[in-house]
Amino acid sequence: MAFYECVYIARQDISSSQVDTLTEQFTAIITENGGSVAKTEYWGLRNMAYRVKKNRKGHYVLLNIDAPSAAVQEMERVMRLNDDVLRTLTVKVDVLEEEPSVVMQNRGSRDERGGRGGRGGRDDRGGRDGGRGRDDRGGRPPREGGDRAPREATAS
Repeated sequence: MAFYECVYIARQDISSSQVDTLTEQFTAIITENGGSVAKTEYWGLRNMAYRVKKNRKGHYVLLNIDAPSAAVQEMERVMRLNDDVLRTLTVKVDVLEEEPSVVMQNRGSRDERGGRGGRGGRDDRGGRDGGRGRDDRGGRPPREGGDRAPREATAS
């Protein structure tokens, strides 16, 4: 049997318990066809980069699967038919990771920092340059080979 990672995005207006029900349905399809789901991670309701079927957010779920390809194809077919599933991506991998995924690790480190955190490197005056403004960088070097001739000071 082969290893697969499957991530699917469910509509934003369904509840997390309905997402769990969907996940159980997909897991049942895999087990009925001779496979197993090694790990399931619910990543939560997250913003998407662009609208998908008029949804700005979606419930993200990761499934680590050890199954024959026929079982995965059947699960993907059912996902495509389900109106609550917006997008799905299944990738064949060499080894299933047992530790939490990168998304879950980042969520844990964000909680340890105390929320989303600030914009590192900024001071209380709002800029990264310490409130100096743009004038402390010095002037521009003179233009070379431009269309205009340089202005010369005339004494009057």
